[in-house]
Amino acid sequence: MQLNEGKTEALLIDPQNSPNLPLSITIGQNDICFSRSVRNLGVIFDDKLSMKQQVSKICQSAYLELRRISSIRHVLTVDATKTLVTSLVLSRLDYCNSLLSGIPQQLIDKLQKVQNCSARLIFKTSKCTHVSPLLAKLHWLPIAQRIDYKMSSLCYDVVSDTAPLYLSDLLCLYVPSRSLRSSADTRIFRIPTRKKKFQGQRAFSHLGPVTWNKLPYSVRHAQTQSQFKTQL
Repeated sequence: MQLNEGKTEALLIDPQNSPNLPLSITIGQNDICFSRSVRNLGVIFDDKLSMKQQVSKICQSAYLELRRISSIRHVLTVDATKTLVTSLVLSRLDYCNSLLSGIPQQLIDKLQKVQNCSARLIFKTSKCTHVSPLLAKLHWLPIAQRIDYKMSSLCYDVVSDTAPLYLSDLLCLYVPSRSLRSSADTRIFRIPTRKKKFQGQRAFSHLGPVTWNKLPYSVRHAQTQSQFKTQL
């Protein structure tokens, strides 16, 4: 294949602002400058992996859809509004949300405000209405728990041998060096050690086991995926 320089992007990830880094990469005869952010499968990655641009894009598109639904809310039933919000707004909040694991709380709060506005729109309540009962009535998990739900589901796919290899290769079951009381638990992942907190702490290979190991024994040892999700 011939490299199309006009459509080629390169991203150099440097969370620690290291000095004297190159400004471009040479591929063949082409010199490709590093971009501040790139899009992959609809997800925006920046050179700090902060996911700020991705969260801003999600909020922007979600609020646009909420304004459109709000303009016709007076002719919609609660069920019809819930269906529209679920397909046009909630789906955006859930898309690739496992990539948002470990991001700062202020970014989670931005996404939570979108979900809160969605719940209030469905029930036509004011901005001062406490949102927790509304979320419970809709059976919606808050944003942080939705992310943990996705991470746990991916981990279950790994232990049940239904995950793709590129995920299975990232996780290792914990095998104690000697017989312990916890040896009977065959569904615990080994948490890899990180020399630097800033690097790798949000990787699936680290946060996946951390999230999974916190689950109760009965949930981790569910026989089927449907049972697992119900208990989760």
